[in-house]
Amino acid sequence: RSVYDDQPNAHQRFMEKLDACIRNHDREIEKMCNFHHQGFVDAITELLKVRADAEKLKVQVTDTNRRLQDAGKEVIAQTEEIIRCRVQQRNITTVVEKLQLCLPVLEMYSKLKEQMNVKRYYSALKTMEQLENLYLPRVSQYRFCQIMIENLPKLREEIKEISMSDLKDFLESIRKHSDRIGETAMKQAQQQKTFSTALQKQNNVSYGRNVHLGRSRFMESKNEITLKRTFEEDDEHEEEVLTAQDLVDFSPVYRCLHIYSVLGDGEIFENYYRKQRRKQARLVLQPQSSMHETVEGYRRYFSQIVGFFVVEDHILHVTQGLVTRTYTDELWNMALSKIIAVLRTHSSYCSDPDLVLELKNLIVVFADTLQGYGFPVNRLFDLLFEIRDQYNETLLKKWSGLFRDIFEADNYSPIPVANEEEYKIVISKFPFQDPELDKQSFPKKLPMSQSVPQIYIQVKEFIYASLKFSESLHRSSTEIDDMLRKSTNLLLTRTLSSCLQNLIKKPHIGLTELVQIIINTTHLEQACKYLEDFISNITNISQVTVHTARLYGLSTFKDARHAAEGEIYTKLNQKIDEFIQIADYDWTMSESDGRASGYLMDLINFLRSTFQVFTHLPGKVAQTACMSACQHLSTSLMQMLLDSELKQISMGAIQQFNLDVIQCELFASSEPVPGFQGDTLQLAFIDLRQVRHYRIFPFQVMFLTHLCHLLFYFSRMKDSSKKNNIFAQFRKNDRDKQKLIETVVKQLRSLVNGMSQHT
Repeated sequence: RSVYDDQPNAHQRFMEKLDACIRNHDREIEKMCNFHHQGFVDAITELLKVRADAEKLKVQVTDTNRRLQDAGKEVIAQTEEIIRCRVQQRNITTVVEKLQLCLPVLEMYSKLKEQMNVKRYYSALKTMEQLENLYLPRVSQYRFCQIMIENLPKLREEIKEISMSDLKDFLESIRKHSDRIGETAMKQAQQQKTFSTALQKQNNVSYGRNVHLGRSRFMESKNEITLKRTFEEDDEHEEEVLTAQDLVDFSPVYRCLHIYSVLGDGEIFENYYRKQRRKQARLVLQPQSSMHETVEGYRRYFSQIVGFFVVEDHILHVTQGLVTRTYTDELWNMALSKIIAVLRTHSSYCSDPDLVLELKNLIVVFADTLQGYGFPVNRLFDLLFEIRDQYNETLLKKWSGLFRDIFEADNYSPIPVANEEEYKIVISKFPFQDPELDKQSFPKKLPMSQSVPQIYIQVKEFIYASLKFSESLHRSSTEIDDMLRKSTNLLLTRTLSSCLQNLIKKPHIGLTELVQIIINTTHLEQACKYLEDFISNITNISQVTVHTARLYGLSTFKDARHAAEGEIYTKLNQKIDEFIQIADYDWTMSESDGRASGYLMDLINFLRSTFQVFTHLPGKVAQTACMSACQHLSTSLMQMLLDSELKQISMGAIQQFNLDVIQCELFASSEPVPGFQGDTLQLAFIDLRQVRHYRIFPFQVMFLTHLCHLLFYFSRMKDSSKKNNIFAQFRKNDRDKQKLIETVVKQLRSLVNGMSQHT
C-alpha cells in the first residue's frame, strides 16, 4: 500500500523486502528437494525393471485382438445388413401407407398453387374449400398439414387483395378510357341518326326545290355532304364496330364479384364498387375551368360522362346485383342536375354563336346517346330551350355589329343600275317591284340605297342561323315556325330598331341621309311580307294558321321613320336657328335697304333646295316638315322682334323687317312642297302678317309689347315680394318698396289699357 501511496523511498524498501522473501523461499525449496531425492531415485529404478514385461504383454494383447477382429468381421457385416433391411422394409411400409393418405392433399395443394399462378382465383377458392372440408382432416397430424391449414386463410386474403387490386386497375382503366368509350358511343349514335335523317331529307329534296330556290340549294348540298360523310364513315367502321367491351376488359369485375361472393363478402364488394364509382362520377362531372372556350372542352366533358354511364349500363346488364336500375337512376339524376348546372354556368360565358351552336349539337348527340341506353333526357331538351334564348342573344349581338357595319358603309344614295343584268342582281337580293320604274330605260336608279338589300339578306341569314339551332330538337314544324318568327321579331324590333335609332341620332347624318333612311325603311317595311313567306316556305307552315305569329317589322320601321322625321324637323329648325343667329338688324337705321335681308334670302334658298330633296318622301312627311320649318321661322322672327333686350327701334328698321316678312310670305305662297290646300302654309306667318295687313304702326306694336312685358315683370315681382317677405310689414324699407311696385303696376296697367283701346 505504501508503494501506491507514493511514500518517500517506499519502492526501494519494497524491492529489498521482496528480494529477502525470494531468498528465503529458495532455501526452503532446496531443503525440500534434498529431503525427497532418495525416494525418487528408488521409484525410477523399479519402473525400469517392469518395463520389459509390459512391452511383452502389450504385444500379446495386440496380436490377440487382431486375430479376434479378423474372425468377427463377416458376422458383424451380415448382422448389420439384416438390421438395415428390416428397418427399411418397415419404413417403406409406413411411408406407403402415409403417402396414400397425403398424396391427394399434396396434389390438391399443388393444384391450388398452379391456379394461383395462372390467376384462376375463383377455382382456387373452390380447391381451398375441398382441402379444408375433405382432404386436410385425414392428415391433420402432420406438420406440413398444419402449415397448409395456416396458409389457406392467407391465400384467401391474398386472393382478395389481388382481385381488389385488379378491380382498382379496372376502375383506373375505365376512368382513363371513359372519354374514348363515350366518344365511340356518341359517334355510333350520331351515325345511326345522321344516316336515317339523311335518307329522309334526300327523299324530300325534290319537294324542297319547289319551296324556295336559295333554301333548296342549301338543303340539297347539305344532304349530299351528309350522305357522303355517312357512307364514308360506314365504310370505315364496317369491318370493326368498337363497343365498350372492346375498349375495356370487364373480367376483373366479374372475378372480383365471384370471389367476394364465394367468400361471403359480396355486400362489401358491392358497397365498395358503388362508392368508388360515385367518386369517379363526381370527378367526371367536374368540368375544367376553361371548358367554355373551345368546343373540344365540351366534347371531352360529354364523352367522359357518356363513357361512365355506358360502363354502368353494361355492368347493370351483365352482373346480377352489383348495380341496380334504382342505383343507376339515382346516379343519373344526380349527374343530370350537375350537368345542367355546369352547362348553365359555362354556356353563359359563350359569346360566339357558332360555339353555342356546336354546344347545342353536342348536347343533342349526348342526349340521344344516353336516351338510347334508357336514361331519361327530357331535362336536357328543356335546357336547350334556355340555351336557345342565349343563342338568339349572341346572334342578336353579332347581327347588331353587321347592321352597324352596313349602315356605316352605306352612301345613302339611290342604287344606280346601268343595265338589265345589274337590275336583276339587285332584285334577286331584294324583292323590289315598281312598274313605273320598269318602264324607264337604262341607266336608272332604284329609290333605296345599297343598305336595303344587304339588310334584307342579313335578316334571311339570321333566320337560317336561328333555324340551325331548332333542328334536331324533336319539335314540330309549328313550334319551329313559332321560334323562327319570335327570334326574327326580336331581330327587327330590338336589334335593327336600335341600330336605326342610333343611326338617326348620329351627328354626321344630315337631312339628305335622313330622307334616304325614311325611303329605306319604307321599302324594308314592304319587304316584311316576303320575310313571312320565306319563313313559311322553310317550315311548311301556312300563314293562315291560327297560331302563326306575325312579324312586327311594320311597327319597327314605322317607329324608325317617325324618329327620322322628327330628326328632320329638328335639324331643319337647327339650320333655321343658325341662319337667324347671323341676322344683324340695325334697329336704329333711318331707312331700309329696299330689299330683303341677305341672311333671309340664303335661308329661303336653303329651304327651297332642301324641300326639293323631299320629293321622294311621302307627301304628309314633306308637308309637315315644310309647315314645321315655316312656323319655326315665324316664331324665331317674332321672338327677335319682341326681344326684351331691344330698347328702341326706328321706322327704317321696322320697314326692313317688314320686307323680310313679305319675302317669307312669298316663299310660302310659292308652294315649295306640293299638296297644301289654299293658303294653309301662309297661315304660319299670320302673326307677322298682321303687322302689315291691319296697318298697325310697328312702333306702336313694339311699344305696346314692351309695356306688356314690363307689366308682366312687375306683377310677378309684386307677387313674389308678397310671398317671400312674410315679415316685410315690420320693416319700413320693405314697406316702401312694396308700395312703389304697386304704384308702378297700376300706372302700367292703365297705360296698356288706354293704348290697346286706341290701337
